[in-house]
Amino acid sequence: MDRRAFLQGAVALGLLGPAGARAGRSRGSGPGGLSVEALPELAGDLTVYLGRGEGGLYQDVMEAIRKRSPKLDLQVRRGPSTSLANTIVAEARAGVRRADLFWSIDSSSIGLVAERGLTRAMPAGISSQLKSEFRYQDWAPISGRVRTVAYNPERVREGELPDDIMAFADSDFAIGWAPAYGAFQSFVTAMRLLEGKQRTRDWLRGVKARATSYAGELGVVMAAARGEVDLGFANHYYTLRLKQGMPDASVAIAFTSNDAGSLVNASGAALLSPGETPADFVRYLLSREVQGYLAREAFEIPLVPGVAMPEGLPPLDEIDPPDLDLTRLAEIRPTLELMRDTGVL
Repeated sequence: MDRRAFLQGAVALGLLGPAGARAGRSRGSGPGGLSVEALPELAGDLTVYLGRGEGGLYQDVMEAIRKRSPKLDLQVRRGPSTSLANTIVAEARAGVRRADLFWSIDSSSIGLVAERGLTRAMPAGISSQLKSEFRYQDWAPISGRVRTVAYNPERVREGELPDDIMAFADSDFAIGWAPAYGAFQSFVTAMRLLEGKQRTRDWLRGVKARATSYAGELGVVMAAARGEVDLGFANHYYTLRLKQGMPDASVAIAFTSNDAGSLVNASGAALLSPGETPADFVRYLLSREVQGYLAREAFEIPLVPGVAMPEGLPPLDEIDPPDLDLTRLAEIRPTLELMRDTGVL
């Protein structure tokens, strides 16, 4: 189903429609967390800095919330998440605050703002809605994405793939990667934090010797499907989206175990100003309707218990990600230095 058609249908059904259209609908928490029908009506002024991404899907969510909330004066500033994070920091230095809420496509940008002390504590009632491993004091993860190995099953059997990401540096596989891509740099940052600087340096050098670079991770997955490479490193949803449009594409996903290769990163929201409206807006993002929409249309991982995973992805408890504070992914500068020193960038 086209994402705009879904949202139009959702509005028609009252899922994200006018707050007054509530008669006869479930208002409770039940499976998949709270429904928007159980949430307070949004009202007043709210300025959201929105990280550009996911093909406009986040903007569509904003518009659906706007339609449902006629008393809300919602202003949205869009841009790359890192640029918006730097803008928030610069505005704070100048003694001004223009954003009430920051919705970023990646946790590293949230971390950049949080480490400057610019976020406000997330109410416990919001954090408690999230799966236990995604509860943070300074922000609320909204949807997840897991690192995967996208491989061509006509060139590589799944049983031939290591379950240790570090082992790929010493393999004979033809590898695709996107070193300039933000998601890949967050992945390398996680590796540096988990494995140390020297091991990460050695990994970058080892993979570089057999890797082909692409502009983005969709390009990596498409290259694997075409047989240009045996496999590539990418967020899970690129493979799922490609398979949705091309069911016969020769590409599948595999996971490493308890290392940076199976990192579950997240988009997230941070409160920048006091008041009920910014916090209530986050509650809408964690509603079962928005969580389900992002899982179905963006193939992102819902972080509220009870919402179905994207089709083609195993349950989160069957994936073995490392234990890592996602806000530490903001420590990107040493990673970029490593990547430049090794000639990867």
